[in-house]
Amino acid sequence: MTVNVHTPEQIELVRNRARSIGEMFFNRVKETPHREAFRYPDADENWHSLTWAETGDHVTRLAAGLVSLGIGAEERVAIASGTRYEWIFADLAINAAGGATTTVYPTTVAGDVAYILADSGSKIVFAEDDEQIAKLVEQKAELPAVEKVVTFDGATDGDWIIGLDDLEKLGEAYLSEHPDIVTERVAATEPSSLATLIYTSGTTGRPKGVRLSHDGWTFEGASVASQGILSVEDLEFRWLPMAHSFGKVLLCTQLQIGFAAAIDGRVPRIVDNLAVVKPTFMGAAPRIFEKAYGRVVGMMEEEGGVKLKLFRWAEKVGLEHSRLVRAGKPVPKALAIQHGIADKLVFSKVRDRFGGRVRFFISGAAALSSDVAEWFHAAGVLILEGYGLTETSAGAFVNHPDRFKLGTVGHPFPDVEVKIAGDGEILIKGPNVMLGYHNLEAASASALVDGGWLATGDIGEIDAEGFLRITDRKKDLFKTSGGKYVAPSHVEGVFKGVCPLASQMIVHGNDRNFCSALITLDPDAVAMWAESHGKSGQSYTDIVLSPEMEKVVDGYVKELNSKLNQWETIKKWAILPNDLSVEGGEITPSLKVKRKVVEEKYADILNGFYA
Repeated sequence: MTVNVHTPEQIELVRNRARSIGEMFFNRVKETPHREAFRYPDADENWHSLTWAETGDHVTRLAAGLVSLGIGAEERVAIASGTRYEWIFADLAINAAGGATTTVYPTTVAGDVAYILADSGSKIVFAEDDEQIAKLVEQKAELPAVEKVVTFDGATDGDWIIGLDDLEKLGEAYLSEHPDIVTERVAATEPSSLATLIYTSGTTGRPKGVRLSHDGWTFEGASVASQGILSVEDLEFRWLPMAHSFGKVLLCTQLQIGFAAAIDGRVPRIVDNLAVVKPTFMGAAPRIFEKAYGRVVGMMEEEGGVKLKLFRWAEKVGLEHSRLVRAGKPVPKALAIQHGIADKLVFSKVRDRFGGRVRFFISGAAALSSDVAEWFHAAGVLILEGYGLTETSAGAFVNHPDRFKLGTVGHPFPDVEVKIAGDGEILIKGPNVMLGYHNLEAASASALVDGGWLATGDIGEIDAEGFLRITDRKKDLFKTSGGKYVAPSHVEGVFKGVCPLASQMIVHGNDRNFCSALITLDPDAVAMWAESHGKSGQSYTDIVLSPEMEKVVDGYVKELNSKLNQWETIKKWAILPNDLSVEGGEITPSLKVKRKVVEEKYADILNGFYA
């Protein structure tokens, strides 16, 4: 069932959206030319601003430059770079020229880069630096279609490799003879035209290219805008990979509404940047919130004494207050007074870590622990969880500040339909659903069923108020040899809520007679713990594998088991000597665990649990 929560005004806004990303962008430039569009740091960590008019000029020249190099309608241009304002300029220019962006994560190995570029038929590649250029040079023989490389920071050769400034100069020269070329290309772009090819980071085999239209992206921007939760006065901090669909949704929402965005994709700089930028909202993957939660709780536990007692008292008061507010029940006067004290002494300091102005965060890309979400709400930090896939242009569901339910992903966007199949799989239909997989007809046919319904591969349920709750990935659900089904992400989420040291937990047990787990610990939390336990200076591996740490984690596993059904409990577990990483191929750039990769890599440990 789907509960309709949208007003006629919301639906009208969505249905009267721009025809293309190019039209949406130039509409924004025309409407608010002198407002700030983007903010970015230089090498000395000083921040600089660009207006929409300045951005429009850059994008127009870059788009004309691409046309001068022969880019035609729906022809692919790749971007191999981390998140930075130049990524966004390149992407907008590609779409304004009528082309389609192929996204490449900067962590992608050379062989996979060659596969993506060849499969997509990309003719031009924007390469961030010498590291990305080296991959292209190494695979050049496999890339006959790549005619030109445009680099942001790398060395140029004046021929195959040119700089971003060089492309702008080509565009400027082309515009002097064809002044209306970009306007003409934007007008010629249809809503159904290909805008983006995003290659999913598959856990097995080659990644699949997801074909996403202009119509899907303009729908996303208009849909988020229709929620009425953001305005032109907001300031976003954007660190998410622009190569991920979540990053593109944030960009399209910005084009629709016109707020400014501070751009810096360096994950280690997130906390420092938040303090400087002081954003009003941010989109993030759950790992960022879990890490922040673990750091705050860990610091208090290491502090001990009176400060820890005060913190625990504030937590208790905050959670009691949060539960009453979310249930729509009155808050007793005594509790309200206590909450005011707790907020002043404890929770305000938590909010200050995020710059002090955040109205809410938007969490997506993976499941957020409901315990972590509740803890943040108790601290006065609202995390609105949403849901979607690359195949739905990212967003399909989201909670609303005035209408949310923790542990759910909210209601569907306007004009998005949802139903639950007989086996519990979530099926989605709407303007944001992909055109199909690139060069993969059979895979497209199996994903798009019964006249355009997308089979998401996720298991879920819709409650009486229309909120969608995700249970797990269909392929991740497993049955023990005793015949009991286990949703590993549920168990893992509970663990992250009880263990502030946790980075990842991978629950295992398919066809086994009990559940086991591999555990990794957060390096920052481990360093903090080591300092107060006489182990500072020791290696991460020595600390996490020490008997003292094993005893600490054992206590958290016992606490976890007390919250689970008997068949879900973790009977055996091991701490891994290293945290999972993108570079190690164990997690995706959007910080999702590649479960099969981890299980294969540590098969000896897992098999040993059952020997």
